Amino acid sequence: MNDVSPAENLSERLVARLERIASPDTRDRAALARLRKALHSSRRLEALPVVIDYVEPSHPRDVERLEDAAILLAGLFALHPVHRRGHSLARALAPIAESQGGNSVEERFRALLSASTSELPVHLRHAVSLVRSVSPGTGIDYVDLHWAIRGWDHDEGASRRRWARDFWAGAQNRHDSDAQADA
Repeated sequence: MNDVSPAENLSERLVARLERIASPDTRDRAALARLRKALHSSRRLEALPVVIDYVEPSHPRDVERLEDAAILLAGLFALHPVHRRGHSLARALAPIAESQGGNSVEERFRALLSASTSELPVHLRHAVSLVRSVSPGTGIDYVDLHWAIRGWDHDEGASRRRWARDFWAGAQNRHDSDAQADA
């Protein structure tokens, strides 16, 4: 029996499609550029041909919301095409926050957690750009990211809570490991 929901399967298939576009063997630079441009609202629909087959709303009123989620995900992936299953965006940001000291990364992360759906694209673009620039080899679980975007205002904060745990618990676990190593 398959434990994967149809929506999760669509997310996995979308990420697999994006990985094929970004693959060194078949790298489609023009497609990646179009997807990055889709991060700007005026060019958003340029990503629709890539994502349209991975949007199957359960209700007609959800079409645009789910298209927007897929378009945003595709743009973020094109910005930093390093997928790593089980490694949330928060988990990718936590060591960056630690290594940079101060509170600027943590403040940005808090702003991301409290962002509205309309503010989310800007906050996510900044967060993914930070991972790309500071830690380019660090992957992000884009299936998880797609789920978070899709449910941002519809999952009673479950994605935000999971990310908060990943961010702050990850830092605590690293501190505990460092303390044990020093002992």
